[in-house]
Amino acid sequence: MNTEERNKNFIDREKLYSMIEGQAPTKNELQAILNKAKELKGLSMEEVAALLRVEDHQDIRSIMDVAHYVKESIYGKRLVLFAPVYTGNVCVNNCVYCAFRKDNKKIVRKVLNMDEIEEETRILLRDGHKRILLICGETPRNNIDYICEAIRRVYAVNENNQNVRRINVELAPMSVEDFRKLKAERIGTYVCFQETYDPVLYKEYHPSGTPKADFENRLLVMDRAMEGGIDDVGLGVLFGLADYRYEILALMEHANHLERAFGCGPHTVSFPRIEPAEGAPLPEHIPHAVSDEDFKKIIAIIRIALPYTGIILSTRENDEMRTELFNYGISQVSAGSRTNPGAYSDESEQSGSQFSLGDHRSLEEVISSMIDSGYIPSFCTGCYRKGRVGHDFMDLAKPGLIKQYCLPNAMFSFKEYLYDFASEETRKKGLALIQKMVDEMPETAHKKKVDSELKAIDEGERDRLF
Repeated sequence: MNTEERNKNFIDREKLYSMIEGQAPTKNELQAILNKAKELKGLSMEEVAALLRVEDHQDIRSIMDVAHYVKESIYGKRLVLFAPVYTGNVCVNNCVYCAFRKDNKKIVRKVLNMDEIEEETRILLRDGHKRILLICGETPRNNIDYICEAIRRVYAVNENNQNVRRINVELAPMSVEDFRKLKAERIGTYVCFQETYDPVLYKEYHPSGTPKADFENRLLVMDRAMEGGIDDVGLGVLFGLADYRYEILALMEHANHLERAFGCGPHTVSFPRIEPAEGAPLPEHIPHAVSDEDFKKIIAIIRIALPYTGIILSTRENDEMRTELFNYGISQVSAGSRTNPGAYSDESEQSGSQFSLGDHRSLEEVISSMIDSGYIPSFCTGCYRKGRVGHDFMDLAKPGLIKQYCLPNAMFSFKEYLYDFASEETRKKGLALIQKMVDEMPETAHKKKVDSELKAIDEGERDRLF
């Protein structure tokens, strides 16, 4: 790593826009890039730029096929599930695409107290969730002390012997000192979207006079997070604010910057598209709308360009789109989500959501669909609790060893869910899928240990980790 790279603006706007110009790669050039992608070592900026120029439908299908190969090679047949808990929708910013914007008079504002946060957690635990994403608007009411107390309160909840095993957070930029406080609370991944990496458009979408108007402060937040001891960070843009080709190249530049400066790239990348948001003007006329076809293409490109990075898809997308994208790169999804504070405990309260949902299914309905597609739904938090984070995670991921842990732990946590929460129909087909996965394993000591842990769960044991 190179510490001199830290806390320096790494976005060259003109360079990135110039890279998206030019001809699509020839068939031979495309095949050479895809052959390299199958080596599971990622792609260069120039190779990603070439793939972004591809428009031919059959060539896009070839990119998606390789993304499927890469995803299966690294992650196998497992998909991680989580749920967001919005602790508040009060915000001092005025982002033109977000319902939480301070000038929006159409929504009911609320910041949850600790008892209310606990109740939201209990309801999610009753559904079977084990992984939580804490998220809120930016306001002094949601300062670091409030967040730390909320994290401790969520971890402390015990509902019928069920508890949250890992909390990730999506929070506004903060200081290195505050990140050290977050680290002490045992968070998993720190997530913060750049929204758009185009500094000119960023100013347009984030009016001055608010904290979020500072492009560079947001751009360098991951440097401060990692300096503060956060092992895993999650990047993201809101697709529709700028040309998606520019945003993908900028995401790559950000990942490369973290590799150079800290020796470890992003743990996750999130892929939201702009959706309708009550009281927000921009979603009515999305300036750079991304079609479904282009959306599939860019997820596939990121999967093969950053093969060891988790790709997150929220319930902004509908169930059909989400199910298809499981095959081409997605490794984590939210399920049974609500995007307004207090909505799990009061489902009649619809005002105050950050954006409109596309997938309204319950957690079990999402799980049932995953089973039908041959995927193991995972509530695993083993890597966090076993210390396989940051550099240690990458040391296992890059040689292809992480799957030896991921799939067994996914099966363990899924089997728990089937016994403790699932309907009879879901339990039956879920157990059959787990058995199929076990039967397909080679006869090794590894398989014997997996089989032993699964039998322990049959006998009532819980929270088994590989």
